[in-house]
Amino acid sequence: MSTILDVKELKKYFPMKKGTLFNRKTEYVKAVENISFELEEGETLGLVGESGCGKSTTGRCILKLIEPTGGKVFFNGKDLSSLSQREMRKARKDIQFIFQDPYASLNPRMTVGETIMEPMNNYNIGTKKEREEKVSELLDTVGLSQYHAGRYPHEFSGGQRQRVGIARALASDPKLVVADEPVSALDVSIQAQTINLLMDLQKKFNLTMIFIAHDLSVVKHISDRVAVMYLGSLVEIADYKDLYSNPTHPYTEALLSAIPVAGKKSNKERIILQGDIPSPTNPPKGCKFNTRCRYATEICRKESPELKDIGNKHQVACHHR
Repeated sequence: MSTILDVKELKKYFPMKKGTLFNRKTEYVKAVENISFELEEGETLGLVGESGCGKSTTGRCILKLIEPTGGKVFFNGKDLSSLSQREMRKARKDIQFIFQDPYASLNPRMTVGETIMEPMNNYNIGTKKEREEKVSELLDTVGLSQYHAGRYPHEFSGGQRQRVGIARALASDPKLVVADEPVSALDVSIQAQTINLLMDLQKKFNLTMIFIAHDLSVVKHISDRVAVMYLGSLVEIADYKDLYSNPTHPYTEALLSAIPVAGKKSNKERIILQGDIPSPTNPPKGCKFNTRCRYATEICRKESPELKDIGNKHQVACHHR
């Protein structure tokens, strides 16, 4: 399989001004710092971490929904970071986004049919009749009916709205889909249906996908590989089987230990992280995780570890691994 997405040292800093009117000091929230990974065609990468770690910002920077501070993003060999707004608008035909909130991401003044047809209108895909036929086809694909095309978003449940958002994302026949916590706003029973739907669509359309979530138990079922983020940086990337059976970074160990096990009592050790997540405006020196890590030593407090391959395409950023 060929590489479809190559992210190199992606950064996003948000400026914060402090002080008096004439004596202002600018600090930066380092939301994303030196993120690098590759994605092969047809692969699904799960991007996970605690709230505020920079997952969603990473996804939005890849599509330039927000402008990155630095780094490069190559899609099918094309440098997206060098494209103008007009050129990027054309490129987004092949890269679509599924938003987290199904209540806020749909225009309440547009019918479902108009919402799904909008990307096809923007990119002049097919004739009017062909677009109408595709709307009906997509509604059927995501488990809705053709008569839903004439209804408005407020007439649907949260799960149904998210299905509309998924249908809209597929309308332009994209090669890459970034799903930003698409199930976090849904009931647990609906989450499983939506994940199964995304898995079926991924196989049917051979989609390449970045699935952003904070729940490792959700990511396990849909991902080929999993990337773990902490305070704006990647700390571990591995095949999902390898990561769940052999977590190498202490942060990944703690996240996996928090997943509840159904049925009989588990012998798994529950790792309780001490302290709060440090401020992204003033992260710790050395390894960002050293203030909460039970294995931290002097080198962890002085030097920042690089993401290194430890075999079997398993990468980890830790001095002791």
